[in-house]
Amino acid sequence: MDPKLYLVRLAQFHPSFRKPELEALALLAGVEVEFVQCSEYSPFCIVRLPSDAAAAALLTRSILSKAIYHLWAVAPTYSELHRLIQSQTSHLWPPYEKSSFKFTLDIYNDTRSAPEQTEIINSFSYLPFNGRIAMKNPDVEFVVSEDHDHGKGVSTTTPNMIYFGRVVQRGGREAVNKYSLKKRAYISTTSMDAELSLLTANLTLARPGKLFYDPTVGTGSLVIACAHYGAMIMGSDIDGRTVRGKAGRGVEWSLGQYGLGGKWVDGLIGDLTFSPLRGSEDVRTGVGPAQRGGWLDGIVCDPPYGVREGLKVLGSRDGSGKEVVWIDGRMAHLADEYIPPKRPYSFEALLSDILNFAVNMLVEDGRLGLWMPTANDEDIEMAVPEHEALAVVSICVQPFNKWSRRLLTYRRKREEEIVRDSRTEAPSRKAATGAKADELNNFRKRYFEAFKANGNDIADETPDSENLSTV
Repeated sequence: MDPKLYLVRLAQFHPSFRKPELEALALLAGVEVEFVQCSEYSPFCIVRLPSDAAAAALLTRSILSKAIYHLWAVAPTYSELHRLIQSQTSHLWPPYEKSSFKFTLDIYNDTRSAPEQTEIINSFSYLPFNGRIAMKNPDVEFVVSEDHDHGKGVSTTTPNMIYFGRVVQRGGREAVNKYSLKKRAYISTTSMDAELSLLTANLTLARPGKLFYDPTVGTGSLVIACAHYGAMIMGSDIDGRTVRGKAGRGVEWSLGQYGLGGKWVDGLIGDLTFSPLRGSEDVRTGVGPAQRGGWLDGIVCDPPYGVREGLKVLGSRDGSGKEVVWIDGRMAHLADEYIPPKRPYSFEALLSDILNFAVNMLVEDGRLGLWMPTANDEDIEMAVPEHEALAVVSICVQPFNKWSRRLLTYRRKREEEIVRDSRTEAPSRKAATGAKADELNNFRKRYFEAFKANGNDIADETPDSENLSTV
């Protein structure tokens, strides 16, 4: 057995996210990882790493990995597994001969009775481990993993493959429970769950010393996840009520709930077409990033899809300015309770604006994590938006009943990577024309048509409203 092989025991959630997360964490840890065996259909991933230290660095903050083991042997039967352990791993035994130890049996896609588990563990009695057995906090833990998945969900009592290894590092899944929306005091119907928020932060490389921004911050789920990993954060939203919250509870208050208040730079009221951030005017003027220079290390956003309610941006419908209104000697638009006028907005224009914004605001190699809808039906599939200054790093899919959404992760290219000819003009802004929501949002129109044709109730399929709640 190659001494540098390790087994990653993956969680059975979001399979298309698992390998991209490990690749992102390897980059964060500065670790070279080679994927020897990795499939979306299996929770067992074999990788090649230089050392235990590299394995621990890779997995310490992984959300979709339970643990990583130094792989001692792998075989289709126990007789072959024992033969390999006895003939090829004796040089690995001495450090653990007097250590307290524990054996764990991990059965995937099947079960074992208590007597069967005891029999399997006792079959390893030839190993010269003379230390005490410690079920809690052992010096070393060994795991026997049985894979009973024989393809296409077929399971039998005979394992398809058996792995034996030593535990090196547990994953970071405890953060999912810590940031669970069930425990958060300020949420809305569209607050992203903790697991997906933390995954977004991992894929966009959130870490100490970096500044992350969410232009559709809502109740702050994504920036809270980035702050958990040490990044400084800021956000904005078209609706100031979501940022401020109510009854004194808002995004900043939620951060304080987790002791992360010091990571919050500020919350702004605005959208991508009227943002107060330096350089953001480039989205409208087309001034290139070379003239401005980006200063955000990461952008994360889950923009509204405009399904339940048509998309809107700040501004009047006719594009004209409005006369200032004074109330009790104060300009009305400066009051906390002021709700600015809004106009209809195209979903296609939204995607183009987000990519243009990212190109101008991100530092080189900075990352954009963008959630956008897709669908299982071909006729309502949406193409992945592209920009010559952004490289697509990964496309991860979260399926629902009749549709799905994707987390698109982009890397801001370095200037020398960009083809200059394609950047002589501002990127085209794909905006639909019209005045109604369906006219401005092709996805919304086709979405409703598809579900209406099937006679389905979409109430539970379209989490697109911002009904705030405190618990």
